Amino acid sequence: MKRPILIHPDPRLKKACAPVDDLSDDLRSLSDDMLETMYAAPGIGLAAPQIGILSRLIVLDCAKKDDGDDPRPLVMFNPQVVASSDERNVYEEGCLSIPDQYADVERPKVVDVEWLDRDGKLQRETFDGLWATCVQHEIDHLDGKLFIDYLKPLRRQMITRKMVKLKKERAREKA
Repeated sequence: MKRPILIHPDPRLKKACAPVDDLSDDLRSLSDDMLETMYAAPGIGLAAPQIGILSRLIVLDCAKKDDGDDPRPLVMFNPQVVASSDERNVYEEGCLSIPDQYADVERPKVVDVEWLDRDGKLQRETFDGLWATCVQHEIDHLDGKLFIDYLKPLRRQMITRKMVKLKKERAREKA
C-alpha cells in the first residue's frame, strides 16, 4: 500500500527514531509499503520517519532501470555505518520530503553498513558511490537529520520557506 510522504518542515522528520526490537509481520509489511511508496514517488531511498513512523527502518534501491540493471531493493532494520573511508564524494542530493530541491552534499565515498534484514539476520556490506550516499542520507533521516542540514543557513532557510509555501498550496488544493 502506497503511503503519503511527509513534507518538510514536519516535526516528525527532526526526531531520532527508536530501534526495532522485534521483527514482526507488521514491520515486514511496512517495509513492503515503503518500497512501493519509494518506487511510485519515484525515489531511490525512503526512511520510516518520512511516512510518519519513528522506527529505524530504511529501504533503498539505487539500481538504475534505465541502465538496464535489475532492481535491487534493500530493506534495512537498525542500519548503522560501522566504518567509512577518509576519501570523500560530492553528490547532488534530493529528498522525497523536500520535493524539487537539490544541493551538493559531501559525504564519505565508501561506507560499511550493518543491519538486520527482513528475516532478522545480521547483514554487512560495503557501499560505494551513489549507494554509499543514499544509505548515509537515509540513516541520517533515522537520526532526525535532513540533507539540507549540511547546507549554509541562508540556503537551508530559503528551501524551508519554499516547502512551507508548497504545503500551503497543497492544503488549499485539497480544501
